[in-house]
Amino acid sequence: MSLINTTIKPFKATAYHNGNFVSVSDEDLKGKWAVVVFYPADFTFVCPTELGDLADNYAEFKKMGVEVYAVSTDTHFTHKAWADASDTIRKIEYPMIGDPTQAISRNFGVLIEEEGLALRGTFVINPEGQIKVVEIHDLGIGRDAKELLRKVQAAQYVANNPGQVCPAKWTPGAETLTPSLDLVGKI
Repeated sequence: MSLINTTIKPFKATAYHNGNFVSVSDEDLKGKWAVVVFYPADFTFVCPTELGDLADNYAEFKKMGVEVYAVSTDTHFTHKAWADASDTIRKIEYPMIGDPTQAISRNFGVLIEEEGLALRGTFVINPEGQIKVVEIHDLGIGRDAKELLRKVQAAQYVANNPGQVCPAKWTPGAETLTPSLDLVGKI
């Protein structure tokens, strides 16, 4: 079953955020656009490249009214230790949620049960708490923050312009489509 257009399930967790431990729940993701990025584990190899890429593009997400949340099955204590040990992770300004119970990873359908790790899952959530984009990668395949920015821009455009859709490779300012009978077979 697809999670597209479903409402995120309730959760409560602790995150490491800007040098502090903070509570985060599903309610914190509502009322604004949110991106939730699951990754397998702290102190690994592909994960810091992805989280660093998100950190480098975080200001662009914030300009769009989007909060980013990173989630792994590590604890918030491990997130702090990783930030203390790594220049790449230290530059992260978005919350890093600990999911040691694996409940959040399970709710989003990215938990590898036999390993207790999350797949590389990316979810774009609208202000109503509905999932609008789902992308799940195998562990060895890293993601690109600029492509994620483009997907969020498209999701926001479609939400703000009912009846219009964004074609492949759409970027802000490019032409959109208005589906109609007259358009069938003409693209």
